[in-house]
Amino acid sequence: MSRGSPATGPSLIDRIGLWMSKSRVVDGLWIGSLSDDPERALQRVEAALRLIERFAPLHYRRIKKSLFRIWVQLVPHGAGCYQHSINACLLDARVVDSESTTVEWIASAIVHEATHARLENWGIHYYEAVRPRIERICARRELDFARRLSGVDALREEIAWRLDWSREGSTHYTDQNMSQSMDQGIAQTLRHLGTPEWLITLMFRVRDLRVGFRRFTRRIAGALE
Repeated sequence: MSRGSPATGPSLIDRIGLWMSKSRVVDGLWIGSLSDDPERALQRVEAALRLIERFAPLHYRRIKKSLFRIWVQLVPHGAGCYQHSINACLLDARVVDSESTTVEWIASAIVHEATHARLENWGIHYYEAVRPRIERICARRELDFARRLSGVDALREEIAWRLDWSREGSTHYTDQNMSQSMDQGIAQTLRHLGTPEWLITLMFRVRDLRVGFRRFTRRIAGALE
C-alpha cells in the first residue's frame, strides 16, 4: 500500500516521531523504531535486509536506491505501507514484534513497499484506477523474492492470495473501501493504545462532522459563484 502525496513534506508528527525513534544506519539506509522493544525491531529489520542482500542482490540494490528509511511504528492501515512524504517503508510494530512474524515475511514486505517507492519515482502514482495493477506489480516482486528462499510455502501462499485479491476489476482498492479499512485500522490502533470506546466513537463523530461541514461550505460557495 502507498499513502500520502509526493508533493507534501514530513508532517510535524512524523518529524517528532523520527526524532524520538531509536535508529541506526545500515548500509546507507536509515532504520528506526517506535515499538515497545525498539532494539529487537531494529535487529529483525536488519536481519531482513541481510536476507535480501544474500538471496536477491538486485532487489537489495533497488531498495537502497528507492528508499531513504524503514520505520517501525504503529501503522493503522495495514501491516506496512510506503509513505511518500518521508520516502519510507513503514512496518507495523505489532506485526514486526509478533513471534509469528518471520524475518522472511519482513523482508518480503520491504521488497513490496520498495517497489511502491520505485513506481512513484517513475511517476506512477497510487491513484484509484491503477491501484490493483500497482499492487499486482508489487506482489509479483515479492513472489520473485520468495521463490529464492526455502521453507517459505506459507509466505508464497499469502502472496498468491494477494495477487488474486488485486486481480483486474477488483473493488478492494477503491477510495471508499480503503477509507473504511483505514477507519477500522485507526480504531484498532486506538484500542491497542488503551483508548476507551466512548472516546474512539467521539473522535470519529467529530471527524465526520468536520468533513460534513467542509462539504456543506464548499457547496454553498459553489452556489454563490
